[in-house]
Amino acid sequence: MGKFEIKQTATGHTFHLKAVNGEIIGTSQVYASLEACKKGIVSVKENAPIAATEDQTKEGFLEEKNPKFEIYKDKAGAFRFRLNAVNGQEILASQAYVEEGSAQKGIESVRKNAPDAEIVELPKDNQ
Repeated sequence: MGKFEIKQTATGHTFHLKAVNGEIIGTSQVYASLEACKKGIVSVKENAPIAATEDQTKEGFLEEKNPKFEIYKDKAGAFRFRLNAVNGQEILASQAYVEEGSAQKGIESVRKNAPDAEIVELPKDNQ
């Protein structure tokens, strides 16, 4: 089972979704409060299993409705994905991947790990 790790930053709170092997699958934005951060986690848990995948790297791609995962290329040409909630707000973003297939595997890992992932608040001295 994966886990969400919440950590405090200089400007608020953020979380990482980690797979069973400890690898970070996705990262959140910085939230102003711990409560807002936890709501973001709930949103990932609810939206990930039902989100369609929109591959924006393909010409003439089919635009999906939210919630959805969007696969795209960043400025450096790497593949990334983000998860958007029903309201269109980005709630999780991935690392950079060299191959599109790896981004697809990352999405499947979010779908698999997020729904039942435990939530862990890291102590300040362990961040």
